[in-house]
Parts: sequence; structure tokens; C-alpha cells
Amino acid sequence: MALTDAHAPAVAGPLTPRARALLHEWVSSESLRKHCEAVSACLRHVARRNGEDEDLWSAVGLLHDMDFEKHPNLELASDGHPFVGVAFLRDNGWGETVCRAILSHADYSGVEPVTALEKTLCAVDELSGFAIAVALVRPDKSIHHVEVKSVRKKMKDKAFAAKVNREDIVRGAERLGVPLDEMIAEVILALRAEADRLGVAGTPAEPV
Repeated sequence: MALTDAHAPAVAGPLTPRARALLHEWVSSESLRKHCEAVSACLRHVARRNGEDEDLWSAVGLLHDMDFEKHPNLELASDGHPFVGVAFLRDNGWGETVCRAILSHADYSGVEPVTALEKTLCAVDELSGFAIAVALVRPDKSIHHVEVKSVRKKMKDKAFAAKVNREDIVRGAERLGVPLDEMIAEVILALRAEADRLGVAGTPAEPV
């Protein structure tokens, strides 16, 4: 997707390294950093598959929760997540495409996900974390051995990762017009590609 001048980030050069630096500046929690890396990996995977801007999509994934640790979700309050982070990004030239996408993943922001980037962010946000949780309860703690059926089975277990809203996962796939099983499969593939960074490599994948 080509960006108009009004929507293109003003920051020069690749966005992903700058986004990762900002993530580490704003977030000290290793688990939250890994969540943002997981979402970034999923967005980058989908962007590559669909011929979108991988660098832009990757940066959005890294930045989407950058303010959550310091400014937790206060719903409609403008001094909470994601409004604080977006205000900072706007002031520092990141452009409306990035800022709108980040706002769109919060259902209380008043910004509906419309573009492919926005819809995909909403689709992979909760799902990526859920798939990693499934991997971490395995004896080998490996995403390489997590299958779609494993994720679907755990989705039915309301006690597992209870804070994850299953309806958000289902709605995210529906919004993209992608069957849920296909969405889960794509997320697993994306996470496998970044397994070492995400701490879910476990034992090496078995030969097929």
C-alpha cells in the first residue's frame, strides 16, 4: 500500500529499528516486549504474503502497546493507552498511518479498523499471545510443535489464558474475511519464524 505524503512517517530510513528502540525505551517488561515482537512478526508475515510494506507493518506491531506499561488502559481517558503513545508518535513524525493503526486496535478509541493493516493488527493481537501461551504449556515449550487443533482446543478451555477474549480472536478473523483455522495457521507460521527471539523455540522442529 503506497502512502501519501500526509500519511507517510517523517522519520528517515527503516522504521523497524527505530520502533524497536522506542519499544525498549518505553517498556521494561520482557513479557510485554515479547508480545509486541510477536505481533510485529505476525504483521510482517502477512505483509510479505500480501505484498504490503513489511517495514511499516513490522513497526506498527512493535509500537502498538508501547505505552501500556507506563499508562495502562484507562478506556476513554486520554491519558491512558493507546492515546499517550500515539500522541508521542504524532509529535515525533511517525505519520497518521501508524497512529491510526495503533488507535484502531483499542475498541474504545473511537477508531474503527478499516485498512488491511488495521484489520490485521486487530486479528493477530490477541491470537499471537494465545498461540504463544499454548506453546509455553507444552513440555518442550516449542511453537514448532503447536498445531491449529491445539489452539482451537485451548480456546474452548475457558480457564486457560482466561484474560484472552476469544470473541476478539473470532471477530478479528471474520473482519479480515479469513477462516479462523487459516488465521491461526498463519500466526503459528509467523511465530515459528521468530521463535528464538520470542523464547518459544524449544527443541528443534522434527523433520517432516
